Amino acid sequence: MIEIGGTSLDPGDPRLWAGAVALLLLFLLWRSVARSSRAVEPLARHIAALDGAVRALNDGQQQLHGGITHVSEAQAAAQARLAQSLEARLADVTRAMGDSLNSSAIRTARSLGELQQRLETIDRAQTKIEKLSGDVLGLQDILSNKQTRGAFGEIQLREIVTRALPPDVVTFQATLSNGTRADCLIQLPNPPGPIVIDAKFPLEPYEALRAARAPAEVVTAQRQMRAAVRAHMKAIAEKYVIEGETAEGALMFLPSEAVYAELHASFGDLVREGFGMRVWIVSPTTCMATLHTLRAVLKDARLRAEANTIRRELGLLHKDAERLAARVANLDRHFGQAQKDIEEIKISAERTQVRARRLEAIDFAETPPERAAIVELPRSREG
Repeated sequence: MIEIGGTSLDPGDPRLWAGAVALLLLFLLWRSVARSSRAVEPLARHIAALDGAVRALNDGQQQLHGGITHVSEAQAAAQARLAQSLEARLADVTRAMGDSLNSSAIRTARSLGELQQRLETIDRAQTKIEKLSGDVLGLQDILSNKQTRGAFGEIQLREIVTRALPPDVVTFQATLSNGTRADCLIQLPNPPGPIVIDAKFPLEPYEALRAARAPAEVVTAQRQMRAAVRAHMKAIAEKYVIEGETAEGALMFLPSEAVYAELHASFGDLVREGFGMRVWIVSPTTCMATLHTLRAVLKDARLRAEANTIRRELGLLHKDAERLAARVANLDRHFGQAQKDIEEIKISAERTQVRARRLEAIDFAETPPERAAIVELPRSREG
């Protein structure tokens, strides 16, 4: 039994345990409150410090807001200036681009104009080339026919001869005493006498020679070429070299420099054989040079033929010069006499002036005898 406050309680009594529990709870509560009071003080200090930090943070936030506002205003002003600068630069770029586009357009138009002119030139050249191609084809057609080829050589020979020699010494298609007709006959004085130029064109043998590739083909083409040229030279020597009528030789005109060069390059013996036949092969170039030499011969012959006339005219010219010299001497003598007469006339005029001045000085009112004697004029040389 337990006595509390004069009351006896049984240890198993629930009230005893309830009171004990209540006391225990009160003790724990007091202890907890004591601990809480001790723990609240740092928390209060921490809350106070936290409040100060919050206020400082608020002040910093306000300052940050002001700075952000200032930065925003500065950025806005900078953006405005940048926008103005960009607009100005964009205007400059637009203007420069416009000028560049205009100049590019002008250059492009000029280039297109030049290109158009060049294209027109090319078109004209193409037209000329096409015409030339047609002419070449026509020339090939002409050269493929022996008759037309002969006419081509004669026309080229006529053109060269008419440019080099006067027309009065040239006869085309002249008929000789043996009945043959020469392409061209040049009237040279004796010696050497009239000389014949005949046009020949061995085109087929030359083309065969140029087309030959195998050694056998080359030999055959050379044989044909040699035979054709020899036949032409022999015909010229027999027909156009007539003793007492023509010169001792004749000219064989080849209207192709290529054929002429091939003969001298590969057929030198044939050319020398022509010298033996007194037939000289000429090309358009060498024919022009030969004709100029013949022109000099003609000029020299004409000078010799006119030598007597020139001598007679020189004698007459000498007499005329002597007569002119005599007449010039007479004229000079007359001029000398006239000069002398003019000098005497000047002397007479001066004396007349002197006499006139003396007469003006005489006082006819009072003339003493001695003054009159002084005034007496001297007699002139003429009396």
